Amino acid sequence: MSATSPRTPLTDSHPGPVPSGTVFVLVHGAWHASWQWASTQRALARLGAASLAVDLPGHGFEAPLPSGLLLPGQPGLATEKSALAGVTLEECAEAVVTALRSVRRYPKVALVSHSAGGAPASLAAERAPELVDELIHLSSFVPAGRPRFADYLTSPEQTATARGQGLMLGDPEAIGAFRINPCSADPAYVEELRLAFYDDVPAESFARWYRALSPDLPFAVPTTPITLTRERWGRIPRTFIRCAEDWACTPAMQDLMIAEADAAMPDRPFTVRPLPGGHSPFAARPEELAAALTGGR
Repeated sequence: MSATSPRTPLTDSHPGPVPSGTVFVLVHGAWHASWQWASTQRALARLGAASLAVDLPGHGFEAPLPSGLLLPGQPGLATEKSALAGVTLEECAEAVVTALRSVRRYPKVALVSHSAGGAPASLAAERAPELVDELIHLSSFVPAGRPRFADYLTSPEQTATARGQGLMLGDPEAIGAFRINPCSADPAYVEELRLAFYDDVPAESFARWYRALSPDLPFAVPTTPITLTRERWGRIPRTFIRCAEDWACTPAMQDLMIAEADAAMPDRPFTVRPLPGGHSPFAARPEELAAALTGGR
């Protein structure tokens, strides 16, 4: 091809060879992005598994920042309206459906969600069950028993022992987002953030993880009700990776979601795989997480 020749675009009519094995579509949780999955993706690749990490709307490099976040004193950080206030759960689910559609030619597609990512992932699976061969919840929201993540986050099973309940800034409904401060200079705030979400990541290496967080989770993600049906979401085999020392989504709350989902959809109960450690195994133990994701294959 000469330097002036136009490139031939890749289209669905020339998809290339059909790949083998399972592809894992990875959906991040609150304040995270596709890049937090990088170590796990490398571990999956070493096991021979393909993966695609999704950036939900308003996350990753396109995440807008409140104007005061990086300024001295962080003026207005607790009150400034979020640029993500208008982002809907439906938009987030559509981003997941688009990713699923792009890898459907794999023999098996496993949809993996972490934490709040269980909301858009579940809605995507309900809307397009033909694109998903397995659902894998990594300590993530399951809306089969209760329709909103907020319904579980306020349950006694969660509030009795969860950490990080004082990390939110301002009024989430007024801001239009659940806002944290990943640029806080307060050592106590940073340590509480670590203990809630990254408690098994050494304090000396935590800065790189928490500085990579985005400040805003759209208000709609944990508060929009989701209706799942047996005929669509309920027909997909599902696995729950239970994080045993999780201080953000407590083991008691994980067990509650599993039990209520199994009661609502008894035809396909969860397969539960235990994983030691806290809420973010992609940071603390990516090799173990990759092994748990590929278990039984």
